[in-house]
Amino acid sequence: MQDKRLSIMGTRGIPAQHGGFETFAERLALYLTKRGWSVTVYCHRQVSGTQLTEDSWCGVRRIFVPVKRDGAMGTVEFDWKSVRIAAKQDALVLTLGYNTAIFCTYLRWCGIRNLINMDGLEWRRTKWRWHERAWLYMNERIGCWTGNHLIADHPSIAVHLGTRVSHRKITTIPYGADRIDERSGDLPRELGLGNGSYALVIARPEPENSVLEIVTAFSRRPRGAKLVVLGKYDPVKNRYHREVIDAAGPEVLFPGAIYDQSVVTALRCHAHFYLHGHQVGGTNPSLVEALGASSAIIAHDNEFNRWVAGPDARFFSTESDCDLHISALLADSATVRAMREASGRRFDSAFRWDSVLAQYEALLERNLRGEREPQVSPVLPSTGPAQTNAVRESAATTGGALAATGTLSHAANIEAEAILKKEEIASHR
Repeated sequence: MQDKRLSIMGTRGIPAQHGGFETFAERLALYLTKRGWSVTVYCHRQVSGTQLTEDSWCGVRRIFVPVKRDGAMGTVEFDWKSVRIAAKQDALVLTLGYNTAIFCTYLRWCGIRNLINMDGLEWRRTKWRWHERAWLYMNERIGCWTGNHLIADHPSIAVHLGTRVSHRKITTIPYGADRIDERSGDLPRELGLGNGSYALVIARPEPENSVLEIVTAFSRRPRGAKLVVLGKYDPVKNRYHREVIDAAGPEVLFPGAIYDQSVVTALRCHAHFYLHGHQVGGTNPSLVEALGASSAIIAHDNEFNRWVAGPDARFFSTESDCDLHISALLADSATVRAMREASGRRFDSAFRWDSVLAQYEALLERNLRGEREPQVSPVLPSTGPAQTNAVRESAATTGGALAATGTLSHAANIEAEAILKKEEIASHR
């Protein structure tokens, strides 16, 4: 398997239309194709028939897998069929996500080398019912065991995975985004923002994304500014959606889900600051994209957001904290400008697509040769004692799933020992 051949599984397909993994799959496939790789991406197609189809898109081979079911069972059907097809190909496999990692045991049994991006701690999300969380927890464990190599998108995820398998089996590579160097695009007139000041939230309306807390904090007092909350809300069918909308004051806008990326980019660039409430990590794409837009950031205080956003962001644990930061930044444009500059520097240090994709290619090439020498993780931004202690305390309160480490730099560079102790390991095939 010395030819540079890669199969990408675990997404709905390319071009990206559904989320972060699809965007990453598109970027990586195009990047590798230009560098001489033969890349196949498995794409979901809901049809009544059973016939596989394929085409070439920008030099990338796309295999369309017919799926009869929809929803979660459709995803399971799609993943199983994709695995069975990939097992017959003489290609390295990159699996994005571990939700159906149990199927990856078939790839291992067939002698196909498989790298798994282990995503975040999905089984912790409160939106899942107990049996769904049990399924995700079980598949995370199975993915750790059956994957030939694991990719973490955040140092704390790598630490967590290190409680399951050897650190030498783990490489940390974050998510990437585009750098937006200047304010681009016009704001949609229908939003009625004009030249006024506004803050921005982009998140699925779910409890672990702290949307209710952010909206409540913003609505505590008149702001002389707007809060724009992007996302699809159905207050009739969803109780949490109704609670968020009921908590909103007259300065909060709900324009719905916006899929036009030029509009989203314009909203990011012109926002006074960005509010990020995600409580469950790893590296969240929307936060990375906010850094790429040089947004001043107010984020929920946890170890995931602190590493991504860096020491110059503001962090909240309660509605009162959030209220305080909102008031402070609306009244202090100089601080906002300094925070925007810091966000741009943080982005450039770790999250540019060219750097992220180059790290993936290096890791794939090593695994193509059957090596297990992991790549050094991205370096953490410098932190003061207060931030370091805060992250340690956050790790210590996670019930053991994310054990606190002696230093943050250790968490970010857990693979360094393997770099110092190289071994030539023959391919398992």
